[in-house]
Amino acid sequence: MNEKEQVLAAMRDAGKPISAGDVAKNTGLDRKIVDKVFAELKKEGAIVSPVRCKWTPA
Repeated sequence: MNEKEQVLAAMRDAGKPISAGDVAKNTGLDRKIVDKVFAELKKEGAIVSPVRCKWTPA
C-alpha cells in the first residue's frame, strides 16, 4: 500500500474530518510525508476541507 492509499484509508476509517497530525499518528507515517501527500491529494481534488485544518475524502 503506498502512502496516498494509507492516508486515504486512515481518513475513511476516521469517519469524520481529520487533521494531518491525526493521520500521521494513526498511520505511523512521518508528519512531513503526510503533509506532502495532503498537498498532492488537494491538487488532485481527492480531499476537501469542510472545517478549518480538518480534511475528508472528496
